[in-house]
Amino acid sequence: MFDRFKNPIPPQERDSGEVLHLPDPSHESDTSIEQALHQRRSIREYKDAPLTLVELSQLLWAAQGITAPPKYRTAPSAGALYPLELYVICGDVEDLPEGVYRYLPREHGLIKVAAGDRRDALSRAALDQDSVREAPVVIGITAIFERTTVKYGDRGIQYVYMEVGSVAQNVYLQAESLDLGTVFIGAFIDDDVMAVLDLEEPEVPLCLLPVGRR
Repeated sequence: MFDRFKNPIPPQERDSGEVLHLPDPSHESDTSIEQALHQRRSIREYKDAPLTLVELSQLLWAAQGITAPPKYRTAPSAGALYPLELYVICGDVEDLPEGVYRYLPREHGLIKVAAGDRRDALSRAALDQDSVREAPVVIGITAIFERTTVKYGDRGIQYVYMEVGSVAQNVYLQAESLDLGTVFIGAFIDDDVMAVLDLEEPEVPLCLLPVGRR
């Protein structure tokens, strides 16, 4: 049954430590949306080269950036409840130490979750897929389903899965505009990914998006 009279679960009150503010995102480029759609492909092999912090900033904004304060974002969300969280598993990004970070859309910034390069562990959790190990950065998308189901009941589960597809496509198109490559990965062991990202229930992983230079 739908229950539209409860308040949605608020964002987790777990942020502590210094917020790393990212460079401001650009709202225009030389790549049209039609070009990006026509050229979009899944790319699994990357050059041995770092990403810049500007590129990472743009990718994260495309995925979940604020477009109309205080909360409206680049991807649609049922009831504007925003059940998704973004994580950056950083191995080789200029001016960003190796580690796991969570993206904060309102601040357009990152907060560190764990130190060190965890790409090898994440690759093992993803059934030893090389793209996860070799990409300079991996964007992990997780969900707290209760943020949506508290309002829409079991139907909200479908809405969350719809939303992750929208976010992933935004990353694909932004990567194309930046001449980068990415691939949607859904094959992994949930508990192992949760351990790599230091997640706790009810938050669960939904997909991984390695990103690198073509």
